[in-house]
Amino acid sequence: MKKVAIFVDIQNIYYTVRSAYGKKFDYNKFWAQATTGRDVVKAVCYAIDKGDKKQREFQTILRAIGFEVKLKPFIQRSDGSAKGDWDVGIALDAIEYAEQADIIVLVTGDGDFDLLVNKIRTQHGKTVEVYGVPQFTAASLINEANSFIHIDKELLLG
Repeated sequence: MKKVAIFVDIQNIYYTVRSAYGKKFDYNKFWAQATTGRDVVKAVCYAIDKGDKKQREFQTILRAIGFEVKLKPFIQRSDGSAKGDWDVGIALDAIEYAEQADIIVLVTGDGDFDLLVNKIRTQHGKTVEVYGVPQFTAASLINEANSFIHIDKELLLG
């Protein structure tokens, strides 16, 4: 059985799915699709923690599915802008688990990950699958992946 490691950029997926479809991503359907016939060595969702009740309930659901949930605090700057992303954390974890997995699944449309995908694919010799909303996924990321899986109505709630 192939070993898989899964890394989900929750903020990116939340906003791109909402913008494209006005719906929410179905993490249960995704899990079933990404893990069938595979041994999961690591599965992590990365999120920004605003500390509200609905968010905590969502995190509990993710943990019940099988994900580890990593949180960073939401930071509001004095100028009104906000900060909080997991790009470096996702990259470090993906590189670390590339040695233990045959397949790396990255769930994001963020083009900043194209270098990561290239490194895992070429230097580590691993298969990289990218899940993303087609119209909001960087072409450079799609081009670097072994395969690009469209997030469409099959992976949405409702």
